[in-house]
Amino acid sequence: MSNISIAIHGGAGTILPSSLTPELERAYKARLQEALDAGYHALKNGKTAIDAVEASVAALEDCPLFNAGKGSVFTSEGTHEMDASIMDGASLNAGAVSSITGVKNPIQLSRLVMEHSDHVFLTGKGAEDFARHMKCEFEEQDYFFDELRHQQWLSVKGTDKFQLDHSSLADKKFGTVGAVALDQHGNVAAATSTGGMTNKKYGRVGDSPMIGAGNYANNATCAVSCTGSGEYFIRAVVAYDVACLIEHKGLTLQEACKEVIQNRLIKIGGDGGLIAVDTSGNISLEFNTEGMYRGRRNAQGLNEVAIFS
Repeated sequence: MSNISIAIHGGAGTILPSSLTPELERAYKARLQEALDAGYHALKNGKTAIDAVEASVAALEDCPLFNAGKGSVFTSEGTHEMDASIMDGASLNAGAVSSITGVKNPIQLSRLVMEHSDHVFLTGKGAEDFARHMKCEFEEQDYFFDELRHQQWLSVKGTDKFQLDHSSLADKKFGTVGAVALDQHGNVAAATSTGGMTNKKYGRVGDSPMIGAGNYANNATCAVSCTGSGEYFIRAVVAYDVACLIEHKGLTLQEACKEVIQNRLIKIGGDGGLIAVDTSGNISLEFNTEGMYRGRRNAQGLNEVAIFS
């Protein structure tokens, strides 16, 4: 297990020390550490990178502090539509879901799509039907209700405005969650989950469930999970671009992540960040915003969570 490594994120954006009380900062760090530990302990016990990223992301989905699962934001219709994806770097198999309602852990459903269907991407009612077929746990709408999320929605309800959860208007709660891991067999995996953007309309889908945009894993290069302004991450194919620079340009993991987030993404107006791990156990936590909820841990004793830049 000499090289096992894991990293997680809980969203990137306008995260300033002045925006968090000491109590809330401690709460975020405690939840990040719990999610980090869930994945790391899976790795330490010999489980796969896929097991680890699913465990970490499920822990974040279960926490209302983050915009995924239980903490998902409200759509223009006052509902919750969630997206998620997972990818196995050993086989390049992947599973993704979008615009689903009621599923307690979308990341679990993504893995079931990958392992128990002939497809990669399921959406809406069809994805929910598959979830019931696979006996996924469902929750009633009040499980997903959070008063701060509700107030965010009410502030833009009935308008054409939408609100990115990581923006300065987002009242202290930040977004998309994800995990990347390297297991003791030398395989990497990535997982990403989100509740989208407040007051979104017309079935909008961001980058989180899109393989290559918000999530990607390949043993030949690395595993990547993204968070930020999804439309820009889709246009820049951010997650795959990192892997591509490593494979075809010979960049290191850190060089590739920095080039994509600090140069290419900014050039087209995008903001956000990503986490990445390669098969040597190197970890990158790169973002171009004021902060990113993040954590990393490895077998060499590294174990840290952080929020601000």
